Amino acid sequence: MPGYDDDLRLAHVLADAIERTSLELFGSLQAEVEVDPDGGLSAPAARRLEELLRHQLHRTRPRDRVEGRTMDPTGHGARRWVVDPIDGTANYVRGVPVWATLISLVVEDEPVLGLVAAPHLARRWWAGVGSGAWTGRTLARARRITVSGTGVLEHASLSTDDVAGWLHGGHGAGFAALTDRVWRTRAYGEFWSHALVAEGAADLALAAWGDGYQLATLAPLVREAGGTVTDLTGAPAASPLVTAADAGPVVTTNGRVHEEVLMTLGVANQAEG
Repeated sequence: MPGYDDDLRLAHVLADAIERTSLELFGSLQAEVEVDPDGGLSAPAARRLEELLRHQLHRTRPRDRVEGRTMDPTGHGARRWVVDPIDGTANYVRGVPVWATLISLVVEDEPVLGLVAAPHLARRWWAGVGSGAWTGRTLARARRITVSGTGVLEHASLSTDDVAGWLHGGHGAGFAALTDRVWRTRAYGEFWSHALVAEGAADLALAAWGDGYQLATLAPLVREAGGTVTDLTGAPAASPLVTAADAGPVVTTNGRVHEEVLMTLGVANQAEG
């Protein structure tokens, strides 16, 4: 199995390169927002940050392809860097500190490493295939992380993102049944829910709209920590080949409660139908 330690170090260099700019824009009136035709939010700051990431990648990995949320793909080859400069755009523009830059490497259509850099939380989470999952402020100050050992759904802590999206969507009855069964429900949202599952602080996370830009980073992080990431049918989470327009529900757990979570989400809706 090839190692990706050099690429992980580069991912940290990339995060370092944009951290100061991302914090300055977050704390200023420059964090403006635009509304996309589909109703989604985007921030001009995200394009500026993606430009900086691409500049660094062009210098250090000129032969690799780069795909990002705000700009067209560049380059060719089996190695693809996938970047999401601001995951949590609404938080970013409103001054809520829960946002992050997501950086991942996909080799032959398989995500092999992911880095979540949340500078306002002073935390990073990262993982490489075969190297485990880690958290800390830097590579030199890190600890290895694993998912929780919770095996009873009634003892589990659930984190979700869009409560209304679940309640009023096609799995509303299942979501209500699940929140009734678990020990506690919180809405940490965005990348954070899944990172908390990876480090064992939460047991399951639900994303109403997970897309390829996010999953390319979050899937290897959770899996290297020992967890499971699937869609509502139990199939592996969507390939990073998809775009933001192909977003759909994602279930992340410690693996031990995964089947019961899927069953609860599905059975309640079947009964309702």
